[in-house]
Amino acid sequence: MLELQTETDIDAPVERVWHVLMDFAAYPEWNPFIRSVQGKPDVGSRLEVELGASGTRPMRFRPTVKVVVPNQEFRWLGHLGIRGLFDGEHIFELTPLNAGSTRFVQRERFRGIFLPFLARRLEQDVRRGFEEMNRALRERASRPPQNAVPTGKA
Repeated sequence: MLELQTETDIDAPVERVWHVLMDFAAYPEWNPFIRSVQGKPDVGSRLEVELGASGTRPMRFRPTVKVVVPNQEFRWLGHLGIRGLFDGEHIFELTPLNAGSTRFVQRERFRGIFLPFLARRLEQDVRRGFEEMNRALRERASRPPQNAVPTGKA
């Protein structure tokens, strides 16, 4: 097994970060790693995902949603071809740090008989993709929502 993990602190409440993370339709606007997701974030549902770090050819696959705990965790499990050849469990975790900030952890656990042949590339490209997405998520979630009412003096 190979596990990759990155994390970032985001200057936004956990509910805001969760909202951005679950707004799959907006991914093409901001997410440089997970370029598109189609489907519903419901346990047992199948998603259609296209992902790839910058400079790589994107990969398409159909993972199954395994865990949805609002404002805390979202997890899917995908397979390349037949289960056991190359499997990836992608995990997003959100932890409130205080009333206005969130720690976002992105992890993936890889398994399968093809893993030894892919591990080096995964270490490089997937970790870079995670970091690219983390930065973009931090930037997007830290901005006030577009329909927010300004709170300054007129």
